[in-house]
Amino acid sequence: MTTIYEPSNPLIVQSDHTILVEVDSPRYKEARNVLVRFAELVKSPEHVHTYRITPLSIWNACAAGILADEITGALCRFSKYAVPAHVLVEVGDFASRYGRLRLLLGPKGLILSADKETLAEEIVHNKLCIDLLSDRLSATEFLIKPADRGKIKQALIKVGFPAEDLAGYIEGERANFAVRKITLSGEPFKLRPYQKEAAEIFYAGGSAYGGAGVIVLPCGAGKTIVGISCMDQLQTSTLILTTNVTAIRQWKTELLDKTTLAEENIGEYSGACKEIKQITIATYQIMTYRPDKEGEFPHLTLFNDHNWGLIIYDEVHMLPAPVFQVTAGLQARRRLGMTATLVREDGKEDDVFALIGPKKMDVPWKEMENQGWIAKARCCEIRMPLPEDLQMPYAVADKRKKFRISSENPAKQHVVRHIMALHQDKQILLIGMYIDQLKELADQFDIPLITGSTSQIKRDALYRDFKEGKITILAVSKVANFAVDLPDASVAIQISGTFGSRQEEAQRLGRILRPKSGENRAHFYSLVTRDTVEQDFALKRQLFLCEQGYEYNIKDADSFIGRYL
Repeated sequence: MTTIYEPSNPLIVQSDHTILVEVDSPRYKEARNVLVRFAELVKSPEHVHTYRITPLSIWNACAAGILADEITGALCRFSKYAVPAHVLVEVGDFASRYGRLRLLLGPKGLILSADKETLAEEIVHNKLCIDLLSDRLSATEFLIKPADRGKIKQALIKVGFPAEDLAGYIEGERANFAVRKITLSGEPFKLRPYQKEAAEIFYAGGSAYGGAGVIVLPCGAGKTIVGISCMDQLQTSTLILTTNVTAIRQWKTELLDKTTLAEENIGEYSGACKEIKQITIATYQIMTYRPDKEGEFPHLTLFNDHNWGLIIYDEVHMLPAPVFQVTAGLQARRRLGMTATLVREDGKEDDVFALIGPKKMDVPWKEMENQGWIAKARCCEIRMPLPEDLQMPYAVADKRKKFRISSENPAKQHVVRHIMALHQDKQILLIGMYIDQLKELADQFDIPLITGSTSQIKRDALYRDFKEGKITILAVSKVANFAVDLPDASVAIQISGTFGSRQEEAQRLGRILRPKSGENRAHFYSLVTRDTVEQDFALKRQLFLCEQGYEYNIKDADSFIGRYL
């Protein structure tokens, strides 16, 4: 059947695998919702967004069950011009590479099997792979040492042929518990449909086709509940790795509230406490601690100090390099990664794919919003000029200092005051990167402040008071970016961010997306100094918001304030 290319279609597919998307097209939203399943957003100015198809984006799509024909069909269906023939061919080629190599468990041990002898020859002559192939069993099969299971997967994805790992898992020590129908707090408890689907996709009936992969869900969508459901299906001893002690406590609270696990079954492994129990929750920070820069990481032994049947990597996009290295040797244990965004600032998305597993599920944020599972968010960037007395210091500063001067623009204080007055009946988070700036604002507006130096006891108390409504405005530094559950926060004011971090933008927006009673609406404000490097970096951060389908309004500070006077 001949494809009819409509001039009103939003896509222009280019020969270099980039895709231009016209935002003003009537079919933009429909096309974007399909495109994000197999392409990566590169940039998003006002009218034309740019996506790119990569081998990894196609492999993740394949792992999620999307066929090559669906991808090429979508490109043709939404394109305004003929799609370059070689792009369609190469999409098919990328897709066909996934699964041509398989890791299997045979009578002689762990086997790497190729679908053709020519591919086997290509692998055996590749310098990244040759030292990891123990013995050639046949024209298409190689024996692999169990300890090299992760390393060979890392090597193969870099060669361009990701291996499908079907070698199975160690069952681990049993951990018998049940999920409650009524929580300890007296509330009915039932999995949401997408949480149930995510857990079932990961579990895959207990077969080797499941048991390793990443679930991508928005902040506030209940990723912890997905983790608990996976634990329930496996009934095995579990190691949970998360970002900080606050997150440890939240995991423990949820496990006690929603399962029959008792306090003595759940251990905390952190700087303050070293418990190893059936269910153990540890921080990435303690796992990567070492006494000196050249020394060993003493706590990485936790991975092997117990017979874990499941390892959960909370906020997997934060996985540090030493944990990657250990995870390469843990491929016989089931691994669940959870995150709101797979964007990594270090570009190691392929290592997440190889060592934790492919993306198994990725629900668009706007889809969750439309179903009422997360709050409807309005995103607004407010720009203001740099005061005249700072313009010369800014002009002569290096780029890093320029960023700090523009980020700490004192003109932001007036805008903060106005936003707080505008939302005085809401619970507000004031979020920033620079501690001195946060302290100044906290002192000026008499707001409690949480930073990295705030004791855990005080943090817990302030988070609790905020949840209970005893305080309505809380200032937080980067320590609150991850795994902090503040369900009633509905306004976030970002006064400074970490350069162009899309990852951070996702987490900060996520702080206010927990579903709320009433209008179920959240407001995310980003304060930016106009015509500075801060504005340049803000454009990079907003990529994430555009990728998820949020409208990103840009306002001038004077007109924004004047509108509400």
